[in-house]
Amino acid sequence: MTAEQTLLFALFGVVFALLLWGRLRYDLVAFSALMASVVLGLVPSEEAFAGFGHPATLVVALVLVVSAGLQRSGAVYLITRTLVDSARSVGAHIAFMGAIAAALSAFMNNVAALALLMPVDIQTARKAGRSARLTLMPLSFCTILGGMATLIGTPPNIIIAGIRRDQLGEGFNMFDFAPVGGGVALVGLAFVALVGWRLIPRAEGDGVLSEARERVKDYVAELKIPPGSDLIGRRLFETYEAAEKNDVAVIGLARDGKRRYGTQRNTVLQEGDSLVLEALPEALDEYRAATGLEFLDGEEGARIGLVGEGLSIVEAVVPETARIVGKSARRIGLAWRQRTVLLGISRGGRRIPKEVRKTDVRAGDILLLLTPKGEEETVSDWLGVLPLADRGLVVTDFAKVWTAIGIFGLAVAAASFGLVYLPVALGIVVVAYVLTGVLPLAELYENIEWPVVVLLGSMIPLGAALDAAGGTALIADALLGLGAGWPAWALLCLLMIVTMTLSDVLNNTATAVVAAPVAIQMAQSLGVSPDPFLMAVAVAASCAFLTPIGHKNNTLILGPGGYAFGDYWRMGLPLEILVVAIAVPMILLVWPL
Repeated sequence: MTAEQTLLFALFGVVFALLLWGRLRYDLVAFSALMASVVLGLVPSEEAFAGFGHPATLVVALVLVVSAGLQRSGAVYLITRTLVDSARSVGAHIAFMGAIAAALSAFMNNVAALALLMPVDIQTARKAGRSARLTLMPLSFCTILGGMATLIGTPPNIIIAGIRRDQLGEGFNMFDFAPVGGGVALVGLAFVALVGWRLIPRAEGDGVLSEARERVKDYVAELKIPPGSDLIGRRLFETYEAAEKNDVAVIGLARDGKRRYGTQRNTVLQEGDSLVLEALPEALDEYRAATGLEFLDGEEGARIGLVGEGLSIVEAVVPETARIVGKSARRIGLAWRQRTVLLGISRGGRRIPKEVRKTDVRAGDILLLLTPKGEEETVSDWLGVLPLADRGLVVTDFAKVWTAIGIFGLAVAAASFGLVYLPVALGIVVVAYVLTGVLPLAELYENIEWPVVVLLGSMIPLGAALDAAGGTALIADALLGLGAGWPAWALLCLLMIVTMTLSDVLNNTATAVVAAPVAIQMAQSLGVSPDPFLMAVAVAASCAFLTPIGHKNNTLILGPGGYAFGDYWRMGLPLEILVVAIAVPMILLVWPL
């Protein structure tokens, strides 16, 4: 080995060791390695930051923003509220949720897809009275599997397409990954739904959420009937079925600013009436979407300047020293002073006889506040209340759901037919989302996961330097030497196993940066097409099922599912073996040598 190769391998060894150690965040490790490589002369100064402008980095950042727009528009509720049913068996529920998760992950970041569906899965488990640990791990695995089907579904695919473009002159298109990735995802989904969930160790308690969060009772809240609503002219009891389906209790009616006595079940509903409900915030928002009700009418929203803005729902505990203790939201001018609406009050299940906004707040109450995005802390400080940790919710804007879906669908179609370069198409989507109000400008940059961007921007120049110095050729020769005399399918298996092993313990982005050039070198040494080897890396880099650290989605479910580190391999190991067994013949069929 040359001195340059020795230094690069040593640097990568340090990077991998620090990533495994886990005490330093991965973006800091990668950026530090990049700076060290510049100082050591391994990466030219003028190319040090080329990775931050690389198409792969830009696509990952843009996909995160587009995912946020799809989430905020409520696109997922169109699917989940009609398909998810707590009465289904565990296997049937996993099949439905897994199919939704895989489909979403194919067209949006798979981490964002899991973030959207995890609360739905937890709520369904709660309704069904079963442990969420039986379904959260399958859900996570399905989002990972679904991401393999398209170019934008997962960062490894984006990176591999970029490396192919850099080294071979042309990248992969949007659906080039679909025959292999989609086929593997379908088989994986079937395994997870039929067999895999049965391998998850049982544990006492459902481990869904922390005790503190679970003690929060339902809020008493109000939703208004807007003009043109289908509920106008119907009786109140006719709303009960939809309410029960969405885990909401209708407990009364308010009209002309006054709470009416009793349940009012036979009262004919009018425009401007408010349904008095008991529900958790997630269920309240879902019920609002299902019925077309509103948190506040258009006139009220315009008066306090909330119409057209990004909105957040904040939950906050009221201490004895709070400004609002002994007063109602209307008396202290919460709406016109802070442009904030009191949506609900949780009082340990005790009855609230008045309209929510006219109810005097007590110490110990938990308030549900609708605030302008970005002003949550200001409002909480002014009120003197203490926000509950980990309960931030973004209010979905269902009026723009078809706008969001339509813009995204057109962009994907244009990119798929080669009319527009993919990063440009995604950039146009982001601009259109901001101009149409799907995603407020204030939320634009906060939806980008900057540590991932820094990781990618730092690793791409390092990977290019390793390839230019002949390091990837050495790794490829070592693998070919290990498999000397083996047939092509066996070498593909070897490459997949090595890549999977790395991906199970390292970030899949870093794994793809190193493994893709190795795949090209192996193919060139054998004198065959590099595409089947790149596809093998694409599948293997995404399939991190043995540990909670190999993929962000596995980490996300660790706490809510109450899993231990050693729980993952029980379902993950047979799934990885199945992936290799299915992927290799499909790769050789679709991408012949």
